[in-house]
Amino acid sequence: MAPIEKLLEIMARLRDPEGGCAWDLEQRFETIAPYAIEEAYEVEDAIRRGDLEGLRDELGDLLLQVAFHSQMAKESGAFDFGDVVESICDKMIRRHPNVFGDATIETAREQVAAWEESKARERGAAAGPLDGVPLGLPALLRAEKLQRRAARAGFPAPGAEAAAAAIDERLAELRSAQPGDDSRGVVGDLLFAAVALARALDLEPEACLRDANSRFEALFARRDENG
Repeated sequence: MAPIEKLLEIMARLRDPEGGCAWDLEQRFETIAPYAIEEAYEVEDAIRRGDLEGLRDELGDLLLQVAFHSQMAKESGAFDFGDVVESICDKMIRRHPNVFGDATIETAREQVAAWEESKARERGAAAGPLDGVPLGLPALLRAEKLQRRAARAGFPAPGAEAAAAAIDERLAELRSAQPGDDSRGVVGDLLFAAVALARALDLEPEACLRDANSRFEALFARRDENG
């Protein structure tokens, strides 16, 4: 038996009303969705730490989430794991016409453009350039994706100086705010402008904040050590 078949058999047994796992049987798409997100972050964490053994385990945990969702969908007659695999195979072939067709794409930049054009066609002519950016994404990552989509659609992206100026404007608003003022909108605009600044500097906003978190953790640990 192939390993993937073994995994699917295990998942089916866990979901079997006769002798399955009570916890697994209670789950729905909505209840286990957070686990898929958590496992994806743990994959990324293992990569950042250069932990290949950990990466193997975390990829397995992420694959389990795919198998879990696929099993529940199979039970409802919607689709099964094979359909999931067929779907991604078809998508990869469609989005690489230079590899599986006659198109000529010579650079990675051209490949990205072709990929985005294919995604836009799949979303349909009625879909706007910002449609389809998942609401469930972390806000910082979603801001970056919205800005990238807007730039590809022709919306002018600010340069570093303009983005920094926007940050200065928001900071000035916060300094002049009165006690009791609701500053959520201004702080939100400030964070959005910070994402734009990172993009203008060709930096990944999420990676920048992650590094800042690590520096803070190290600083806090040193303070603890020094009492």
